[in-house]
Amino acid sequence: MRQRSTVFAALTTTIAICLAGCGQPAAEQAPPRDRDLTASTVVPPADPAVSWAAGYCDAVTHLVRALAALPAVDPSTPQKASRTSSDLLSSVVGGLDQSLAGLKALGAPPSPSADTGRKDVIAQFAGIRAEAENARRRIEAARGNAAATKDALGQARATLDRIDALDYLKGIKDVPALAAAEQRAPACRRLDQPAG
Repeated sequence: MRQRSTVFAALTTTIAICLAGCGQPAAEQAPPRDRDLTASTVVPPADPAVSWAAGYCDAVTHLVRALAALPAVDPSTPQKASRTSSDLLSSVVGGLDQSLAGLKALGAPPSPSADTGRKDVIAQFAGIRAEAENARRRIEAARGNAAATKDALGQARATLDRIDALDYLKGIKDVPALAAAEQRAPACRRLDQPAG
C-alpha cells in the first residue's frame, strides 16, 4: 500500500501544474488417497476474527485497486485537464462505492469494539466520496471557465491528499484481537505490504 504515496505525489504534481497553468476461486478438495479409511479428517472451524478481518480487507481492496489503476491527468490544455481529472475522480468514487458496500455488508465483528473502527472508516470513506463527487461535478460545470476550473482542480487535489492520508487498516489495527487476526489474513497482509 505504500506505493499509493508515489501515485498521489505524481497526481497531485500534475494537478498542481494544471492549477499553475490554468476473490480468489474456492479451492477444490482433493479426494482421499485411501478410500478404505473409516476415520474422517476433522477440519477446524475458521477463526471468526480472521474471517472478519479478511472480509474487511477484501472490502478495502476495492479502493486500493481503483487507486492503483487511476487514469492519468493530461495537463496539456485546460479542457483535457478538466476531462481527465473528472475521469480520475469518477474512478475514485467507484472504488469508494465498492469499498463502502463491502464494509457495510460485513457482518457483526467478533469484538464489539471493532464495530466502532469500521464505522469510523465508513464515515471517512463516505465523506471523501462526497468530496470527490462534488469536485467532479464542479470540474464538469466549470469547463470553459479557467478560474472555476482552477478552483475545482484545487478541490480535487485536496480530496486526493485526504485519501493519501488514510490508514485503511486502522479499523482493525486498533482492536487487539483483530490486529492479531489481521496478521493471519492474507488479504490484509497484501494491503499492508510496502511496495517492492
